[in-house]
Amino acid sequence: MELLSTIQTFGSDLIGPTAWYVVWTLIKIVCIALPIILCVAYLTYWERKMIGFMHVRRGPTRVGYRGLLQPFADVFKLLTKEVIVPSKANRVLFVLAPVVTLMPALAAWAVIPFGPEMVLADVNAGLLYILAITSLGVYG
Repeated sequence: MELLSTIQTFGSDLIGPTAWYVVWTLIKIVCIALPIILCVAYLTYWERKMIGFMHVRRGPTRVGYRGLLQPFADVFKLLTKEVIVPSKANRVLFVLAPVVTLMPALAAWAVIPFGPEMVLADVNAGLLYILAITSLGVYG
């Protein structure tokens, strides 16, 4: 914990307390969201391998050693695809809809403690927050 307080003091002295609070919060968000996203990516890879096994084939093996880089190839493919927006659709809402669908799933992790001092948002009604934010997922 002494290392964290040293980092916080250094960052606060470097760019100011308000800006450092924003930067530190973004760092904590990335530290929570990145492992979750990677876990989901590799669970998808595992699912594809199991489906391949059930179909008596090997599953994804093209990218990386035994297909271990397949989730990254899938993300690259999806990010480089052309976005086709219907002519009568609201472009902003059409592009933001996937983000609005993903946010409640990631926001629920904000109140889950990963250690004594390792929580993104220390909310007194954390369980109520989780129940409320996860109920928003049905609107996606």
